Amino acid sequence: SWSASPNGGPLESLGYKQGHRIDVDIADQTWAEAPSFHDILIFNTGHWWWSSSKFDPIQSPMLFFEKGKPIIPPLLPPQGLDLTLKHMITFVNKAMRPNGLKFFSTQSPRHFEGGDWNEGGSCQRDQPLSSEEVKEFFSLDNNGTNIEVRLVNQHLMKALEQSTTFRVLNVTHMSEFRADAHPATTGGKKHDDCMHWCLPGPTDAWNDLLAASLAAIQ
Repeated sequence: SWSASPNGGPLESLGYKQGHRIDVDIADQTWAEAPSFHDILIFNTGHWWWSSSKFDPIQSPMLFFEKGKPIIPPLLPPQGLDLTLKHMITFVNKAMRPNGLKFFSTQSPRHFEGGDWNEGGSCQRDQPLSSEEVKEFFSLDNNGTNIEVRLVNQHLMKALEQSTTFRVLNVTHMSEFRADAHPATTGGKKHDDCMHWCLPGPTDAWNDLLAASLAAIQ
């Protein structure tokens, strides 16, 4: 988190009082050393980049830092995502052990209907979607609740074009059909969980895809 300093600064001069600090060029300590001792790494990125409910542009904006200083003028989340991916890919390529395998998994889709999770959205279906329904759910032209899955993927694929050493695990489209595979209100949730998955379920197919990809490499 970031809070304004009483002594002022570049962000304070623009009226920012608080927000979420994102250092685009610093790998998080929870995984920074992983490339040096793992033979296989699988990365992904997710929904928060377009989450106005968590990163409100006024009350709790994403504030991007590079080389320890705030980026001025401040970046919007899509541009921040691009810069973060650029630095992350560069870091991993340099830190990865020789002959290590690097995968990037595409975005996992949500299936909210009637609004987002905090707007009364639900996922009560008990059958997979048809091809036409998938098109309606996730079309960028419709600007619907669930389109961030494809927006994130657009930015991800653009970033990966600059690094041919990453392999892509494309789990998105196969999972877009499975509107029936979320927990919904199971477990006493206050609102439908239309983002996580039941087990057994689609994530088992993701594992099969990974296994097939590894077998093809060998």
